[in-house]
Amino acid sequence: MAVKTSSPKKKLIDITYIAAATALIVVCSWITIPSPVPFTLQTFGIFAVLSMIGGRRGTLAVLSYIIIGAAGLPVFSNFGGGITWLAGPTGGYIVGFLLIALIYALAEKLSDKTAVRAAALAAGLIVCYAFGTAWFMAVYARTSGEIGLSTALGWCVFPFVLPDAAKLALAVIIARVVRRHIKLPE
Repeated sequence: MAVKTSSPKKKLIDITYIAAATALIVVCSWITIPSPVPFTLQTFGIFAVLSMIGGRRGTLAVLSYIIIGAAGLPVFSNFGGGITWLAGPTGGYIVGFLLIALIYALAEKLSDKTAVRAAALAAGLIVCYAFGTAWFMAVYARTSGEIGLSTALGWCVFPFVLPDAAKLALAVIIARVVRRHIKLPE
């Protein structure tokens, strides 16, 4: 439910939602689910934030997360942080989170249907996988030698597809409930 507010009050509410959403992404990045290939709830945090507070605020939260991580705060998985972390082999996936947010924000302008927004998250995730994998292959080639696409996908994408699909579905379901209880300014 949207609430019309005055400009200064709207800005304060926006900043509060963006800060809380950034904190949610950070906490989700720190949570590791043990499995044969351990994964974090980082993508869940991205999906949930976008679905709960919308594309504009969510994109700013993702950008804030990346900026504070680049500045050196330990906000990434395994409490990593710093520009060298982003420049490393998996940094492209983190930068790719911004692509998920931008695709979601665009889709949100086109439709308010949950299915369209969920499809936008899935499309954004595919773009994130593609961008992150290209980045991984480039950095890996500089540091360790050439690597084939199938090997990179086997290491960096295939083990995460099903968990990420489950996280996406769960985030969309939770966000539908949460959005009924928060008042976002227009």
